[in-house]
Amino acid sequence: MGSSQALDRWERRAEWPLAIVAVIFLVVYSVQVLADPSISVRVGLDWVLAIAWLVFAVDYVARLALAPDRGRWFVRHVLDLAIVVLPALRPLRLLRLLVVVAALQRAIGTAIRGRVAVYTVCSAILFLYAASLAIYETERDVPGASIASFGDALWWSVTTVTTVGYGDYSPVTASGRVIAACLMIGGISLIGVVTATIASWIVERVSEGDDANAAATRAQIESLRDEVQKLQTLLAALSWEATDPSSAGQNRPHRTRQANRASRIEETSG
Repeated sequence: MGSSQALDRWERRAEWPLAIVAVIFLVVYSVQVLADPSISVRVGLDWVLAIAWLVFAVDYVARLALAPDRGRWFVRHVLDLAIVVLPALRPLRLLRLLVVVAALQRAIGTAIRGRVAVYTVCSAILFLYAASLAIYETERDVPGASIASFGDALWWSVTTVTTVGYGDYSPVTASGRVIAACLMIGGISLIGVVTATIASWIVERVSEGDDANAAATRAQIESLRDEVQKLQTLLAALSWEATDPSSAGQNRPHRTRQANRASRIEETSG
């Protein structure tokens, strides 16, 4: 139990630092792919990427060490191991950017589910942008490749993730096809997440409406109960006076007032 709590604490504390590192990784990687910097600048950017990779590696080792069942945790996080151990597969390392979405989702929680459009747009843009960068770097210098610009890569990513697949652009390398397969699977998963988010938001809204209606109904019931109790008290008093002849004469004005009061209560209840 203690080890599990330590792992939870580590993951909570590492969420935002890892998200920041992932964003830095995305920016640096984008500069390398899109700007085509000089050799000296590229060397500096490679150092930044190496430091980011080291941060991810430290996070992986720490989580493995803190896991209560290391064997089970290892099996469940094989993809994390591949991302850390295979730094040569640069497009694969882009999968680490998913920590941005995960961190935001855990940090904001219900608030971001209430903004379904924001959640959907941010997730889709991040996913498509990362996939476009990966496929563009893989395909741009290959002879006979149809994806020759970042615009082509972005168009291909959109048509692939939406399962439209016009066929005007397609990867020709093995790495590009692996990226395409991941994008197809990721697109299906993204649609499922978006659908679940929308369903959760609708259920919350309906539940809020039901709670409001139930509260109003309870208030009406309490009001009717008070009126019934008042009528019962008044009827009991009238019944006692009717069965007591000695008080019939002297209490006649009082009975008249009681009858008038009962009449007013009935009119108000009606």
